[in-house]
Amino acid sequence: MSAPLIHESSYIDDDVIIGSDTRIWHFCHIQSGARIGARCSLGQNVNIANNVKIGNDVKIQNNVSVYEGVELEDGVFCGPSCVFTNDFTPRSRFPKGSAAYKKTLVKEGASIGANATIVCGHTIGENAMVAAGAVVTKDVPRHALMVGVPARQRGWVCECGGMLDDDLMCCGCGRRYELTAEGLC
Repeated sequence: MSAPLIHESSYIDDDVIIGSDTRIWHFCHIQSGARIGARCSLGQNVNIANNVKIGNDVKIQNNVSVYEGVELEDGVFCGPSCVFTNDFTPRSRFPKGSAAYKKTLVKEGASIGANATIVCGHTIGENAMVAAGAVVTKDVPRHALMVGVPARQRGWVCECGGMLDDDLMCCGCGRRYELTAEGLC
């Protein structure tokens, strides 16, 4: 294990925890109270807001802001310029503060494509995949492939990222899944 690598152009506030082997690239800002796990990669111009929790092995590509109220579990991928919100009804003249932020949870292994928008107050399930440019306006089941505006489920994806066929078998690695009342297992 080695200390985090933080580019000299990035700014890290007080009371921040950054795990070993994490890399923080150019022009990032990590705000007070943020917790970032081990072996993460934060691309250029990433902002991690106050009190955000990020798990281990998370990859956040360029130009992403992870706002207070958002939590990323282990192994999450955030594509370039994807967007998180934290307030359903923002007004410049009537700020509500962090007590009114809606929680967004991105569960283990989920991937969010470039320029996708995640509207606050929702959960993205384990190993789900949100396509580039999609706008998520409701909870996403685990292993679901979500596309479009608003995002709709268009299939299932494997833990490895491969598409599942009609028999719920991965075209890439051959894993087989079963649809239960709790979702895809």
